[in-house]
This record gives sequence, C-alpha cells and structure tokens, in this order.
Amino acid sequence: MKLNVVSFDIPYPPDYGGVIDIYYKIKALNSAGIKIHLHCFYYGRKKSFKLESICSNINYYRRYRNPLHYFSKQPFIVRTRTSKQLIINLLNNDSPILFEGLHSCFYLTDPRLKNRKKIVRTHNVEHNYYNKIAQAEQNLFKKKYFISEGRKLREFEKRLEHADIIASISESDTAYFSSMYSGVVHTPVFHGNESVNIKTGKGDYALYHGNLAVPENENAALYLVHKVFNDINVKLIISGRKPSNRLLTAVNKTSNVLIEPDIPSADLINLINNAQINILPTSQSTGIKLKLINTLYNGRHCIVNSKMITDKGIDECCIVADSAEQMKKAVLEYANRELSSKNIIYRIKILENNYSNTKNADNLISKVF
Repeated sequence: MKLNVVSFDIPYPPDYGGVIDIYYKIKALNSAGIKIHLHCFYYGRKKSFKLESICSNINYYRRYRNPLHYFSKQPFIVRTRTSKQLIINLLNNDSPILFEGLHSCFYLTDPRLKNRKKIVRTHNVEHNYYNKIAQAEQNLFKKKYFISEGRKLREFEKRLEHADIIASISESDTAYFSSMYSGVVHTPVFHGNESVNIKTGKGDYALYHGNLAVPENENAALYLVHKVFNDINVKLIISGRKPSNRLLTAVNKTSNVLIEPDIPSADLINLINNAQINILPTSQSTGIKLKLINTLYNGRHCIVNSKMITDKGIDECCIVADSAEQMKKAVLEYANRELSSKNIIYRIKILENNYSNTKNADNLISKVF
C-alpha cells in the first residue's frame, strides 16, 4: 500500500508542533508497512536525508513567498505552496493523497484529482487560530495580516467538502468539522513519546514552556510572571525559543522567575521531567497542544486552564485552574506534594489508549485503504 503525503514544510527535524505530528505519523505509517511518497514544500529548512529511511520517495518544492500573494483572494499560507511539478508528480500514481493542513490544500479541488482518494489532516480550525493570534499581536501590520488571513482561511476551508476524509487532531476540532462536513474522523496527534517517563519524588520549580516567538505563548508567560508568580515563593522557569525583550525585562524584574531560552529538545525534556509542576495556560482552544502531551508523558503535576483541554480524559490527568488566583492556589497546593502512583497509573492508561502512535496509525490506515 502506498500513500502520497503533501507536507507544508520539511518534517525533519521534528522540532515544532505541525512537523512533529507529520514526522511521527509518517514514521508510524512506514512501520505499519505503508510506502510513503513524501512531497515537501520548503522555505528556510534544509532538505533532510534522515527522511529517506522512512519514505520510499521524496520530492521537494520551493515555497515562493512572493509579497504580491498577500493580496491574493486565497490565504497566503496556501498561495505560496503551489507547484506545477507537484501536481505532475501526484498524477504519476493513483495512490491516496494525504494533505497536511489547509496550507497544502491548493490542489485539493483540482479536477484532475477528482477520482483520487483525498485525506486532509487538519491541525487547527485555522481561521480561529489566526484570529486568536491577531488578538495577541502587538505589531499593527502583523495584526492586520492575521485578521485578513483569518478571513481568507474561513472561506478557503469550504474546500474541505472535496475531501473524502478529514482527519481532525482533537475532539473539539472534530465536533466543529463534523458540523460542517462529512467524512470527519478523530485522529489524535502523533508525537515522539514511546512510553510514560515520570520521575518519582519532588522537584523544586514550576515550568512553563513554548515557542516564545508566538504572541500567544509570550502572553501566557507574561501572565504567569505578573499574575501568578508575582507574590508567591515558588520558582518559575520559562523555557522556549526567541524570547522578546519585553519578556526578558519582565523576568529580570522578578526574583523567583528564570528564563532558559533556545535550549535543545533533550534539555527541555529534562526540565519537564524534573519540574515539580508544569504550568500551561493558553488562550487558544483549537487543535491540541503537543506541549501538553509531552508534559503528561514526562512530567509530574500539570496545571492548565480549561482551554488547554480539548480531548476527554485529559482533564483528569491535570489540575484545571481558570483564573490567576486559582492557578496561584494550585501552585501552592502542589508545590510540595508528590504525584501519587494512582495518578501515574491512570495517566498511563489514558495516554496508551488514546495517544499510541501505533494504534492511531492502524486506525488511519483502516480508514484510508
């Protein structure tokens, strides 16, 4: 059995949300005997020989970020991912086509692919995602871009009616897409964790992690600095890519908050593993947060707000606190409490039942072939 996968980026190294899901999905499908013909758009990432061990064929297509595409009726993230060679290569076989994200769906409605089985992996409700980014963005030009892109994505999303299968990443997204389109299945996120690895004993700090270049994550970090850890005697470590001067200044003014920027993935897992508390507030309720999955596999207590919970069962693995005062109270309550063996056993059950890459690859295969 063969499968074309159209990826919006080169999925190696698997070092940020979308490509993590793509890489480990391809890896699991390959392990299950599916021959992957990978089609990658690229911009800023290097071609990777590492992918050759899990793909039978790889084609690369340059992403041309022409500024004129900002004025296209189609979303910029879609319009900049077109290639005549891609459609030629897709027409050279009759295997099903998996489009990764709306980003890669320019050819979803191409009449030449009318009789092909087409699957779209939705990573978010994209227009909601862009609207939330716009709300968090400080730069006026970027804010206008995100608002415009959100409108275009809402309209472009209607093309999903041409997909045979919509593989939605979370239960909340599945409910949304099911209300609009047919063929929707919940296919949980693929990730790099093979087993639950939670340390016994206690740590001496709380951790927040995320890509700090993303406004939502920066705002979450600032919220923790100013509203939660501002007057309690618990150490907070903030870790992530490219912290802004605004965040660095806020951290430098707070004696119990430290920042660990731009650290390797292995060091981040070590921070998660050794933290007493992982704390993960979010303002976004679409998609699923891979940092939550990584934390549940590798960390002790996990404090989140309701918007972080997008799948059933996850809430019982976390401490849910929606206000700053509730989070502060939870931090103080769990700062010296060991994670019980009962909680660990329950977490293992939920994660193995719902987030096993092998099980979820088998389920996807049964739907596609």
